[in-house]
Amino acid sequence: MGINSTEVAYGFGQIGSGFVDDTGSFTPPTGKVIVAVQFLSDSTLTRLEAVNEGDEAYFGTQAQTSNNGANSERVDSSNTFPAGITIFGRYNLLTLATGSAIAYFGY
Repeated sequence: MGINSTEVAYGFGQIGSGFVDDTGSFTPPTGKVIVAVQFLSDSTLTRLEAVNEGDEAYFGTQAQTSNNGANSERVDSSNTFPAGITIFGRYNLLTLATGSAIAYFGY
């Protein structure tokens, strides 16, 4: 028998999702963040903005810090995310250059 944990549900995208298939900036609903992005077709990003939470670091299109690990590179439009891959983190903005994706929400 499983444990019904709202803490796990809220942190791993069971609070809803949004579909993105254009080049407009996508932001989650107020009070939520994007916790996972599942790419539905080969996609490139214009912007993936990580939530700044002190020492925690998530890769994105911003300049990388030492918290991202040694020699971590930022994502740019030359990086293609293949269809079917899912990335996890905490993001407050997603902008596709090409492709389509589902953004999952959490707190």
